[in-house]
Amino acid sequence: MLFNSYSFLFIYLPIVFIGMLVLGRIRPVLAACWLGLASLTFYAVWDARYLLLLLGSIFGNYLAGYLIGCNRNGPREGRARAALWTAIAVNLGVLGYFKYWMFLVITANQALSATLPVPEIILPLGVSFFTFTQIAFLVDVYRGEVVEYSFPQYVLFVTYFPHLIAGPVLHHKQMMPQFADVKTCKIDYTNVAVGLSIFMLGLAKKVLIADYFAEYASRFFDAVRAGHDPRFFESWIGALTYAFQLYFDFSGYCDMAIGVSLLFNVRLPLNFNSPYKAVSIIDFWKRWHMTLSSFLRDYLYIPLGGNRQGPWRRYVNLLATMLIGGLWHGAGWTFVAWGGLHGLYLIINHGWRSLSKRLPWSVETRMERAAGGALTFIAVVVAWVFFRADRFATAWRIVAGMLGKHGVSMPKSLGHQIAAISHSMHWKLHKLYKSDGLTPLMNMSAMAYAMVGLGCVLVWFCPNLPQIFSEYRPTWDQWVDNQGAVGWIHWRPTAPWALAISALFIVCLYYMATSRVSEFLYFQF
Repeated sequence: MLFNSYSFLFIYLPIVFIGMLVLGRIRPVLAACWLGLASLTFYAVWDARYLLLLLGSIFGNYLAGYLIGCNRNGPREGRARAALWTAIAVNLGVLGYFKYWMFLVITANQALSATLPVPEIILPLGVSFFTFTQIAFLVDVYRGEVVEYSFPQYVLFVTYFPHLIAGPVLHHKQMMPQFADVKTCKIDYTNVAVGLSIFMLGLAKKVLIADYFAEYASRFFDAVRAGHDPRFFESWIGALTYAFQLYFDFSGYCDMAIGVSLLFNVRLPLNFNSPYKAVSIIDFWKRWHMTLSSFLRDYLYIPLGGNRQGPWRRYVNLLATMLIGGLWHGAGWTFVAWGGLHGLYLIINHGWRSLSKRLPWSVETRMERAAGGALTFIAVVVAWVFFRADRFATAWRIVAGMLGKHGVSMPKSLGHQIAAISHSMHWKLHKLYKSDGLTPLMNMSAMAYAMVGLGCVLVWFCPNLPQIFSEYRPTWDQWVDNQGAVGWIHWRPTAPWALAISALFIVCLYYMATSRVSEFLYFQF
């Protein structure tokens, strides 16, 4: 079931919301059980067969957590350690089978010229998210950081439907106290108004912006995959359309998850914070998929040694963490390359920071921040090419086009005008113009260029939704810190805001009715 579907908007969500309020008045534990059951139903709608996998994972990890908690102190600590490593191995084994076994067989066949049968395995929805969530939980139980919890709360913690499919990766200290709070079961009209507004604005990001960019990005990458050599402008516009598609798609999902969760008085952790405004790669990973970054840091990078064993070991740990992070995103060597690129980016960034401390200047100027932001954005866009490409040949062909190896071209409507002007002025610019572009879409329409320009304005100069709604602290981070970044646009529970968001919602419903409802990109991870 998708957030951007009529069945979710007009059937599932109203039933779950009303049932939560009714049962909450009778007894809070009934409301928690109802929400957990509703979350399992949400998952089962996609494929009921994998509901057994999810339930088995929940029961197994709950039992493992109980054994670890009972034995972590005293002479039986060895049993707790054995239970922890056994549970982690089983979790990773299940994840490895469903997500990577087919990839490993194909790789072995290619490397060894073998003919091993390739299994047809369907990736269960959200398997990476509920696996990582439970591994973090088990580790924290072993560390003694988890207080007493009930089974209904644990089921709800793992299956909570706003996060189940595409994140964020939840932490028990963020969610368990909220699920146990009796106020969660009572209606809060402010949270309802804020939650619905955030949800509808996130829906607009997905339906009106991300899906529009997807049309250009898909045609571009499909054409390159078919063997076309993209020229300079086409390559950059194609790469940028995908960069903005992924940005607004994931941002829209995060906003919708935050909004729908607020209806139940539950604040999700912030998972997306205007990453294209980052002034360095280090800053980028503090803004993009923030909960995954925290998980990789706390449960992989730091256990590997972090930065405690010298700079070179730190760089090895960074690269290893990002390679594993890339492989987490997908079973393919292009994902590994994407992770490796970001690992190298981080190594360069940390190395530059260490070097800059020895230089005569130490105060970062506004110009330096702007240059750092531009360089970071370009590096991220280049890496996205490998993230999106189906194979290396496609990615290298696009990167070559971005470097101008295949010449220069632009939309006919714009190219003809430049060619005519340059010819009349006896310039030679018209010789750069190629009339035979990559595809009719990229060659004939200047709309892709206009959309990229609009995307730049939205991501660089407009506040994000947590900033617009900062006064109401819609995320867990803002709620705990009692503060947050404030944008220059402020939401208010007023009639103009209600009319504007309602009109936007109607437009979204129209587009959903006239075009195919598309999945969120992070559903496949």
